[in-house]
Amino acid sequence: MLLYPCLRDNNHKTKKRIIMLIIGIAGGTGSGKTTVVRKIIERLPEGEVALLPQDSYYRDSSYLPLEKRLAINFDHPDAIEFDLLIQHLKDLKNGKVINQPVYSYLTCTRSPETIPVKPCDVIIVEGILVLCNQELREMMDLKVFVDADPDDRLIRVINRDIVERGRSVSMVMERYESTLKPMHEQFIEPTKRFADLIIPQGGNNHIAIDILTKYIENNLKR
Repeated sequence: MLLYPCLRDNNHKTKKRIIMLIIGIAGGTGSGKTTVVRKIIERLPEGEVALLPQDSYYRDSSYLPLEKRLAINFDHPDAIEFDLLIQHLKDLKNGKVINQPVYSYLTCTRSPETIPVKPCDVIIVEGILVLCNQELREMMDLKVFVDADPDDRLIRVINRDIVERGRSVSMVMERYESTLKPMHEQFIEPTKRFADLIIPQGGNNHIAIDILTKYIENNLKR
């Protein structure tokens, strides 16, 4: 848990002390990260947890024609604007409200609208590549890797991409073979060694989710 000293303004008036727990949750595409995060948030008091999804910080590619946007490798670290994500975390730690970007997979661009996020007790940073960046890792109090069998992940990816992203089965399979699988092996799987906690079976591992939730609750009580 990070404890920040009392901040003072120019009039030397004491401002509220900021206590913030930053948790990074990574894992392969379709591993169940979103389910794990949802179950944790459901068990904690409302308003005490803010979520920063990595997907919101994909670089804007509106300057490219649509066909090139659709060919972007979203599983490569270069696709993420880590500098902005890190700056937003720093702003939250300093008590500032941030404007979280909104990214559309259908158009592969950022929306004009943003989501205001206020500082709160717990910040969860979730995404396949959130443990790839050293500076981002060093800001985390707890690093979690959600693990799952490759076949299970593939099934979830097929279901998700068909329903949410308008892709056909053949498009999903081609992308899995050409991009998802090699990027997972090159960039995502190796970050497991940075994890403080590994959750096998994704969102179905109720014991691991209980342990993680209890860890957060104990830090909040402090």
